[in-house]
Amino acid sequence: MTTINAQEVEGNLNIHTFADNREYAKSERFSQTIFGIRFSPEIGLLLDSTHRIRVGFNALHEFGSPKFTNKIDPVVYYEYLKKDWNFYMGVFPRHKLLSDFPRAVLTDTFNYYRPNVEGMLLKYENANWRQLLFIDWTSRQTATDRENFIFGLSGSYKKDVFFISHYAMMLHNAGPAIDIPGDHIQDNGAAAVKVGVDLSGRTFLDSLTINTGGLMSFERVRSIGGWRTPKGLLLEVQLEYRRFGITNSFYTGEAHNITYGDQFYTAKTYNRTDLSWRPRIYKGIEGQFTLSFHFLEGVIDSQQAFGIRYNITGSKSLKGK
Repeated sequence: MTTINAQEVEGNLNIHTFADNREYAKSERFSQTIFGIRFSPEIGLLLDSTHRIRVGFNALHEFGSPKFTNKIDPVVYYEYLKKDWNFYMGVFPRHKLLSDFPRAVLTDTFNYYRPNVEGMLLKYENANWRQLLFIDWTSRQTATDRENFIFGLSGSYKKDVFFISHYAMMLHNAGPAIDIPGDHIQDNGAAAVKVGVDLSGRTFLDSLTINTGGLMSFERVRSIGGWRTPKGLLLEVQLEYRRFGITNSFYTGEAHNITYGDQFYTAKTYNRTDLSWRPRIYKGIEGQFTLSFHFLEGVIDSQQAFGIRYNITGSKSLKGK
């Protein structure tokens, strides 16, 4: 008689509903209201403690649209998890994997309209170190479609209250298979480094972090010119008390043109203040309301964002002999 390791059938249901009203007219940025819901079920098999396979889909419905769904993205991936190492390959959710990137480097609009990474991701993490590498294929080349992909990395080291973190991303934008006259391959990306202190649990506040660092972007059009590398200074303070929070992010330096970065960093001086509240709703349900003010170029833009994310998981063991 041969004993086979027990396997588990797993299921996961994620519902993300969101409202993000962006009033950016005063600074002549792109104003819009993002209002909708995403429904993403997954089912899979945990082969053992190391290997996992998942399949599912992620469907978007934007409120006010006559369509039942505006877009359905597949979710199909393999995950390897052993000790401090984590590896994903396929089409997998970006939530909680790439969501800590600064907006200047990678815009948070991706959370609404591109919820999955299509490619690979490798992560190493222990008590002090964290390092992540990824590639996300955003457009496959055809006769008329361009070839686009993003690759990037992030990491941090923390010792006691001190930490240092880094983030980088590069977009490779090549042309379609049928050449466009006068068109050229473009490279566009950014990198940020932060040094700070995490005083959470050391004051009357529930959390308190202070950091400063630098932002640099990289841009070139091949066969036309060299690299443009504008730079600037970042300063951020974040605190929370009884689920109410304040985050102030300040930038000063040269203006940037980061394709997948936040549009406000095209300004030479920019300050963003977020007032947030994370209400207690129910087990498995996360909610957050954020009122944001954007100070730049002598004007003030505003933003109101509210989101609820409901995540249900379950598993059933398959025993065999």
